[in-house]
Amino acid sequence: MKKLLLALMASFALSTPAVAQEGIPVYFDYLADNYYLVYPSMAGISDGGKIRLTARKQWFNVEEAPSLQTFNANFRVGENSGLGGILFNDSNGYHSQTGFKGTYAHHLKLGGDERFLNQLSFGASVGVILSSLDETEFRSIVPDPVITGVKNTAAYFNVDFGFSYNFLEFYAHTAVLNALGSGRDLYTANEFDNLRRYLFSVGYVFGKGEIQLEPSMLFQMTDFTKEKTIDINAKVYKSVPFGTIWGGLSYRRSFDGAQFQTNGSFGEQRLQLVTPIVGANIGQFLVSYNYSYQMGDIRFDNGGFHQITLGYDFGQTEKRYDCKCPAVN
Repeated sequence: MKKLLLALMASFALSTPAVAQEGIPVYFDYLADNYYLVYPSMAGISDGGKIRLTARKQWFNVEEAPSLQTFNANFRVGENSGLGGILFNDSNGYHSQTGFKGTYAHHLKLGGDERFLNQLSFGASVGVILSSLDETEFRSIVPDPVITGVKNTAAYFNVDFGFSYNFLEFYAHTAVLNALGSGRDLYTANEFDNLRRYLFSVGYVFGKGEIQLEPSMLFQMTDFTKEKTIDINAKVYKSVPFGTIWGGLSYRRSFDGAQFQTNGSFGEQRLQLVTPIVGANIGQFLVSYNYSYQMGDIRFDNGGFHQITLGYDFGQTEKRYDCKCPAVN
């Protein structure tokens, strides 16, 4: 029994770091043309607007397994501004969080004619989050003063900042999430108050014909725990009569490992996720599916993490820029 508990604890630490997941978790939404969900500076990046709806579910055969739903919309306002809003609901066992973010972004053209993409973008989001811990089903033979037996809810607000640079087929993004550092006061009176996260990504789209290749990477670090992960991605696009079909593969790996004990010996395992993704742009609509599989000897369940993204683009009648830049055009 002790070995089983150690394995479960190691698997939980590897798959869902508690501190890093406060707020909207950073999964692989950005690979489904959903960069605004991660980077505030991408609000209103295109000529019109974008709506995205996502649903993510982990471990279908595990009761009260982690799940996440998000809805966001962003659109251009005038020549240089963008607005956006995000609603999300994230649940994990007895803990859940619901929140809203509102965003303003400014897009500064650096040179060239109207069809030449050379743009620096700045964005800021203000968010309100309700974080809950349901203790109504907690049972203890010996009374524990820490357990209240009710559903506790704490509210707090925070801000995100982001910067993006798009130059033809090249792009780079960075963001500071939960920049104020303040967080919930839900579990203990002296709970951590630093939820800050740093993100950086870069990529390039190769190819001018019917097929394009887009390699990219994303690095993220949590300030409080110093946890670091990196995503290495590759996507392929193909033009078809009804729009574009695309697919890709992502590999996520943590820099630090979690220790575990089995058969009397200790080991260390790092988070490793392999995520294939497929999708299609059909006219103004987008549909995408990805499946994340956790590698390693210690896992909570053999099943993976499923996610579906639905999207709708509006207000843009033609490609604004002379480049193969899917996130902007």
